[in-house]
Amino acid sequence: MPRSLNLTLDSIYTRDSILVCVDGLILCNMGRSSRTPEARINYDHLKLQGHKIAGEIVAPGTLEGGDFIWLDNNHAAVGLGPRTNQEGIDQLKNILGPEIDLHVVKLPNPSHPDDVLHLMSLISPLDNDLALIYPPLIPLSFLRWLEKLGIKFVEVSNEEYLLMGCNVLATAPRTVIMLENLPGVQKNLTNAGCDVRTYKGDEISCKGEGGPTCLTRPLKRI
Repeated sequence: MPRSLNLTLDSIYTRDSILVCVDGLILCNMGRSSRTPEARINYDHLKLQGHKIAGEIVAPGTLEGGDFIWLDNNHAAVGLGPRTNQEGIDQLKNILGPEIDLHVVKLPNPSHPDDVLHLMSLISPLDNDLALIYPPLIPLSFLRWLEKLGIKFVEVSNEEYLLMGCNVLATAPRTVIMLENLPGVQKNLTNAGCDVRTYKGDEISCKGEGGPTCLTRPLKRI
């Protein structure tokens, strides 16, 4: 991606500015105002690669990509919280269409207004039938919905959750990338049959509190 003077350092966390659906890209209206230009600037480059816009979230709606996950081609979840509001979710539903079962997850309030608490702070899909979760912050109704979809769970401890232990990127089913120095999470993932690779992340992850899912925006679901 080319540089732009209208982007901040937060733009390295490319997950947040754009969503991907079967009809193309969904441009987000970021809940953090300093990040508002990101979606359009990123799309100006992505359209050169042949990507189309399926829809766009506009004010007063807000939506950030860290609050959205696909579970399969017909089921998705979105977090209602500090960065994504109900108006943004309503617009997202209209873009996705009635064939997508979109489960809304009410997120807890962060401990500080500037803290980032996305849905993907609490869950990282690992495979069609497996997800990494931090149970204390996940509503029971969401867990039950996931269980009905046949999804099993790998859990993150309190200690390693604070070190972004729940932020794990699946690059293929049960093939994942995670921050190093999280032995409990790594052991649990390995025991669940995952192939685990780690990276240092002191600069690009720990300082900005953005793990491997935050740093990437997959553009095609296979």
